[in-house]
Amino acid sequence: MDASNLDSFTSRRSTVYGRRGVVSTSQPLAAQAGITTLQEGGNAFDAAVATAAALNVVEPTSTGLGGDVFALYRTADGEVGAMRSCGGAPSGTSIEKVREAIEDADEETRSSWYPASRGYAVDSAEDAGMPFLGPHAVTVPGTARGWETTVEELGEMTLGEVLQPAIEYAKNGYPVTEVVSAQWQHGEELFTSDHARDAYLFDGEAPDTGDMVSLPKLGATMERIAEEGADIVYEGDIAEKIASEIQDLGGFMTVDDLADFDPEFIEPVSTTYNGAEIYELPPNNQGLIALEALNIAEELGAADHPLDSAERIHYFAEAMKLAFHDGHRYITDPEYEEIPPLASQEWAEKRAQKVGETANHDVSFGVPDAQAEDADTVLLCVADDEGNVVSYINSRFAGFGSGVVAGDTGIALQNRGASFSLDPDHPNSLEAGKRPFHTLVPAVAKLGEDDWAAFGVMGGYMQPQGHVQVISNVVDYDLSIQAALDRPRWRYREDGQLAVEEFSDSGVPTALTRFGHEVGILAPLMFGGAQFVRNKEGVLSAATEPRKDGNALGY
Repeated sequence: MDASNLDSFTSRRSTVYGRRGVVSTSQPLAAQAGITTLQEGGNAFDAAVATAAALNVVEPTSTGLGGDVFALYRTADGEVGAMRSCGGAPSGTSIEKVREAIEDADEETRSSWYPASRGYAVDSAEDAGMPFLGPHAVTVPGTARGWETTVEELGEMTLGEVLQPAIEYAKNGYPVTEVVSAQWQHGEELFTSDHARDAYLFDGEAPDTGDMVSLPKLGATMERIAEEGADIVYEGDIAEKIASEIQDLGGFMTVDDLADFDPEFIEPVSTTYNGAEIYELPPNNQGLIALEALNIAEELGAADHPLDSAERIHYFAEAMKLAFHDGHRYITDPEYEEIPPLASQEWAEKRAQKVGETANHDVSFGVPDAQAEDADTVLLCVADDEGNVVSYINSRFAGFGSGVVAGDTGIALQNRGASFSLDPDHPNSLEAGKRPFHTLVPAVAKLGEDDWAAFGVMGGYMQPQGHVQVISNVVDYDLSIQAALDRPRWRYREDGQLAVEEFSDSGVPTALTRFGHEVGILAPLMFGGAQFVRNKEGVLSAATEPRKDGNALGY
């Protein structure tokens, strides 16, 4: 394995500017796929799908056809919209059936569903929550139909055209980058079936940095989608292979579950923060958490404190705690539960009264058993000269997902169903057809009269925390978008710890302890993967996460 130090990044990045189009994402070859699509006549939405598809190949550790996709965007004609393409639990599942499956599983199988590497210690079936891996964690994947819907409704090219860069990388190979190589290593333990190991391992091993790899099984599937459309994933023989794989392992998904799935266009939720309008995804995603935290922080005057100060972090972190406390108790599939107005100013005014000059320890967050705190995913952002800006996110939840790969398709299936609870009284309890709580939150911001941005910060529960920090950096302190991403970050953890990066300003960690925080140090890779594009009065700019392999490109 390459010995590069992934916890150190000292090179300087500049904000990238372009006249015709800009793309930012976490892997350079994927960014190039997006730029090439723009140069060939596509718009920002075509480029988003091309980039996302390329990421399925060049960063397969964090995204794939077996996962979900979401978009938040502002179109050239001024519409702010959102697309949600995530499926629900199989129609044949239930809490009782999953509990029975857990009880009937042998010890080896049960251990594989609850990996010790994620902190599980399941002593008995009665104590077990929703499986983290395996067939019961798989929900209906939304990616293929989400891509197709994006280009058909918002793009200018065909699905077949925008998939070509990804197909080229999959069939003819590419060199693996540093962060992706490090993330790939856990596949050696995760993948146990022959076809899973054949699809993603090479002589049983994950690739090292710089190794040339190809993914011919995945490439062949993408080629078929390009030629025949997304329906083959949901109604054709690929759908049959997905359903058969899950059923052979004891799961409940059927071809009918796949065939019944369709993406949907939904209204974003929004708030105004210190003069900027911030748009997020509504439930079943955690966008309301970011909005509530911004509202509380504004009510507290968190940004009145200097950028480098512990006071600023304290008040933003306290706002974040309360927003998590609320969001993780109420956010679920809105077709199953009513959700309070968490993004309202009135709600924030009441919650802000709970914040004082010392840390509040009477809050908790996290969806029980979800293991979503440190999930993996990818985000990309694109802007074009027509005025379109889009934040686009694909994910399988945790790395390669459930560990289940569908036959010879190369499709690694997500484990988003791990976010369900087996407690029937919890709002996010498992039910047939229900969509699980989703961490994914792409975002759009109106920063001025003719100043629009698309952004996001990936990484489980880091996502809304990252949104709050990046937006504050730009709105409150007028940092460039790249400088806003480069700044040291903090994150509140499920265990009550306030984690900071080791290169945070000297004295800040100690000062935070004086506010009553339990402070810890985490590696930079634990603080998210941000991307940001902006169209300010016709000038396009892009920034990318220094903690990842990627880059921002423009032309």
